[in-house]
Amino acid sequence: MRALKFFLLAGAFLLAIEAPKPFLQPQTPVSAPVRVAFGPAPGFDTLDPELIGQARRSIDMAAYVLSDQRVIEALSAAASRGVKIRLYFDAEQFRRIGGMNDNVLALTNQPNVKARIKAEQNDLMHLKAYTVDGRWLRTGSTNFSWSGETRQDNDIIIIDSPQAAEQFARAFEKLWTRRDNRDAAP
Repeated sequence: MRALKFFLLAGAFLLAIEAPKPFLQPQTPVSAPVRVAFGPAPGFDTLDPELIGQARRSIDMAAYVLSDQRVIEALSAAASRGVKIRLYFDAEQFRRIGGMNDNVLALTNQPNVKARIKAEQNDLMHLKAYTVDGRWLRTGSTNFSWSGETRQDNDIIIIDSPQAAEQFARAFEKLWTRRDNRDAAP
């Protein structure tokens, strides 16, 4: 009987050690106001320009695609107000659109704007996310493109949380400081 108890306890212990870890283990649980929008829908395409318009200090944006003129104009206006902006692009998408279009080129040549491109690899930089002033985090499936914001089935999630923004900021910093990145400015 003792031997049976020993083997059962030993088996339970081994199962506990080898049990899969939970998939999501947030560093800091976040409880914050969240706005979730699904598009296409009326007003869906105004969410990004409106949030960018709130910026007073900084925007860090990881943009798989950046071609929506309204988003580019909102970023340009923010830079003109003195907002420090860092843009991080996917190399494949950047190359696919022939490098920077004139609007993105004008944006990246503004004071207060820095832009980098992920090194050419097989792996995409597929994020469509940014932080504003270390307070808001915008994420979701929506590219910063006209079709992504007006024609495709997508979502935008805006979280009003310095903790969530900080989690993204740490991930963004790792992307931004990769040694094999290249500057986007010509």
